[in-house]
Amino acid sequence: MEKNLWREDFPQIREDVVYLDTAAMSLKPQSVIDEINHYYSSLSVNIHRGLYQESYEATKLYEEARARIAKFINASIDEIIFTRGATSALNLVANSYGLSNLTSKDEIITSELEHHSSLLPWQVVSQKTKASLKYIELSTEGRITVENFKKVLNKNTKVVALTFVSNVMGYVTPMKEIIELAHKVGAIVVVDAAQAIQHMKIDVIDLDPDFLAFSGHKMLGPTGIGVLYGKKTLLNAMEPCEFGGDMNDQVSKDFSEWKDSPYRFEAGTMPVASAIGMTKAVDYLENIGLDKIDDYIKRLYRYTYAQLKKIPEIEIYNPNADMGIIAFNIKNVPSHDAVSYYAENHISIRSGHHCAQLVTKWLNIAACLRASFYLYNTFKEADKFIQTTKEAVVFFHKIGF
Repeated sequence: MEKNLWREDFPQIREDVVYLDTAAMSLKPQSVIDEINHYYSSLSVNIHRGLYQESYEATKLYEEARARIAKFINASIDEIIFTRGATSALNLVANSYGLSNLTSKDEIITSELEHHSSLLPWQVVSQKTKASLKYIELSTEGRITVENFKKVLNKNTKVVALTFVSNVMGYVTPMKEIIELAHKVGAIVVVDAAQAIQHMKIDVIDLDPDFLAFSGHKMLGPTGIGVLYGKKTLLNAMEPCEFGGDMNDQVSKDFSEWKDSPYRFEAGTMPVASAIGMTKAVDYLENIGLDKIDDYIKRLYRYTYAQLKKIPEIEIYNPNADMGIIAFNIKNVPSHDAVSYYAENHISIRSGHHCAQLVTKWLNIAACLRASFYLYNTFKEADKFIQTTKEAVVFFHKIGF
């Protein structure tokens, strides 16, 4: 069996537990934990407003984190806004840009592959502004295609809000081609990159999205931290959604002025420790190389998928996935019953609609199981997952499912 060179960097790993739920939350390397501990044990103070040494050091680390994230995606420093997660980032765009710029004559394009964080904000914007919400027809495999995108794109399209990688199907959206087409009709594009940023190199200059969001906790980083990238001209034209400390320039009794991006969108005390810790996650990913990580995960996925598809009682919904995600069910067994068997056998997978109900509706199922692999998983763990699946089939058959 191939030796995993990175596994020892993750103190959460237990040899008796197989963790296959990275699509929900990645594990954290020790370097990330150490950086967070450094902030809390040595600093633990607020940023920007203090002139004492500890505040100066915390501010320096926080702004260095912004610069590190900007470099990671080839953005400018003032185009990086820290949020509490991708959900918060995507809502910020919908509430600030969408509500101010859309009318009943406009159209928003999205898809049935969206995580609720990408879909629901624009659904609400559509209801409030009376803009029309249009859905890209998925291919027979369940993919977003350029051809089907062209069918709903027109001169009335003002916003395109799409996932880069589906959190259920593991399919990659042809985002670069879609962005180019959207810009030709004057639409802005909002990219949910929460399932993409940890697998592929994203260069926002080359990709050219207007907004792009991702979370720290899915890319080996801390919880409670996310990133919104936005083009500077758009960000500085947008009104803030939250108001409070450190986001204003001048305040009078009747009128106030806001700082330029990113600070106008970072009101109050920010998740300082998480932002600082996120830099070590980026360092870790880049030190290995995203291409190397992606290659390893795909080999692990193909190995597992090849074995699972030989089991007649297993239905797999995303054949030929682009990422290490397998969406499946044991035939005639509700996913919430099935997942309990895996849990009892120390296999950590997810069941349900995965915050993407339109996907399961499109698949014509109530819910499904999801196993998701990352760089710390091993072929030995894949074997245990496969064997447990075979045993689960036998178990549920015996009890009458």
